[in-house]
Amino acid sequence: MSTSTSSSAQHHGPSHGRLTVLQGAALYVGAVLGTGVIALPALAAKIAGPASLLAWLALVILSAPLAATFAALGARYPDAGGVATYARKAYGARASAIVGWCFYFAVPAGAPAGAMFAGAYVAAALGGGEQTVFLTSAALLVIVTAANSLGVTVSGRMQVVLSTLLVALLLTAVAASAPHANANNLRPFAPNGWFAVVPAAALLVWSFAGWEAITHLAGEFRRPARDLPLASAIAVVVVGALYLAVALASVLVLGPSAGDATAPLAELLVIGVGGNIRVLAAAAALLLTLGTMNAYFAGAAKLGAALGRDGALPAWLAAGTLAGDVPRRSLAVVSGLSALCMCAIAFAGVGPKPLVLMTTGSFVTVYALGCAAALRLLPRGTAAYRCAQCALVCVVALCLATGWFLLWPLVMSGCALLYLRLDRRRSNRAAVQCDMS
Repeated sequence: MSTSTSSSAQHHGPSHGRLTVLQGAALYVGAVLGTGVIALPALAAKIAGPASLLAWLALVILSAPLAATFAALGARYPDAGGVATYARKAYGARASAIVGWCFYFAVPAGAPAGAMFAGAYVAAALGGGEQTVFLTSAALLVIVTAANSLGVTVSGRMQVVLSTLLVALLLTAVAASAPHANANNLRPFAPNGWFAVVPAAALLVWSFAGWEAITHLAGEFRRPARDLPLASAIAVVVVGALYLAVALASVLVLGPSAGDATAPLAELLVIGVGGNIRVLAAAAALLLTLGTMNAYFAGAAKLGAALGRDGALPAWLAAGTLAGDVPRRSLAVVSGLSALCMCAIAFAGVGPKPLVLMTTGSFVTVYALGCAAALRLLPRGTAAYRCAQCALVCVVALCLATGWFLLWPLVMSGCALLYLRLDRRRSNRAAVQCDMS
């Protein structure tokens, strides 16, 4: 690779950053607790009725080994490359490039989709139609870009505030609506049969994506070996408890109408404390989306710099890989591509669905290669290794459920391998010319 020498020097010499356990846990919560909490409790209840609670519980339990796997890898190899670094150490440069490209180019597709989702809630509350949707999306993009351009410490502090507000909002919705809960709403528990829990669980899988995003910031923690697993564990407990609480409240309070609620979280708030349901739904959507975008932009920016350092992307992006450095060039690429995707969707008029499908397929690929790498890198017989085994089984099942959506990461994989080949040829020509001179 054209940057192999500098890469080797930087792998072993980075100092650790200033990210605290609280900030790391907040970034995790923001990455995982996405906008799905607004609508998915209703969609799952529509499929399986109260039995959808079993799907939520199963996914909370299964997300723990996935989170533990990536936290163990991040603690052992605190590098800005994140999962791409683990793939390189386990399987070489090609696997690293594939993982890196799949994640890096998924974020500019996923971020506009999430931003437009929030924008739709704002438009429903304030009016203005598509103009409001795109103005809201653009504002969210500008905010997260500005926060991350100031460094991960600033974006981490912002994430603590966002996550605190979000947790307070969810707890308020659950606690305020609790007096209206009715145990009779649990009957019949499985109106559509027990097998309906399976498609409900497949739908809810996307609510638990994000455990890999913070691995790119592992080197930014003060003590990665201790702080990253601790932040991950805190996030698993917080996210799991909040998801289960909102899902349970939706079933017990809203009853048979839970499956028809477009924004069950907002309806719980209206029942508990009153107010305008559309305004409350818009506020929740903005908080959730801003937190998710902030966490993913921080991780993707660091990853792009690491890929530039390792030769999987142009070396121009390499600035900002060391702990404490701000990868502004990589961040500019992520932000610029996100804006282009948003403009393309606006002109095409097809909505955010294509971006969502591209993103989910890419992340599933990253999970699969990351878990496979963990089985090579983590010590056999340890708790982390057993978590990796369990996580890989779950991810393989997820790959099967993803189906045709895996075509996009296959395209990205081909592009990554083609770039490596062209870069190698360019390096060889440069070496020959240097020898001739």
